[in-house]
Amino acid sequence: MKVTVDRDKCCGAGQCVLLAPDVFDQDEDDGIVLLLDPSPAQERHAIVREAASVCPTGAISLEE
Repeated sequence: MKVTVDRDKCCGAGQCVLLAPDVFDQDEDDGIVLLLDPSPAQERHAIVREAASVCPTGAISLEE
């Protein structure tokens, strides 16, 4: 799995960080998503898919 984020789309809701804190974080200055792990381990794939699906702006993209 390859994860990408579009920081221009991100509204800083933080749901991705709550679900997958090993993969996503938020910038301290503006709350915009930071991608910590663009190739998460297999055991994190399900939660990363969920984080992408709940993102209110669709800022997270996944490539299987």
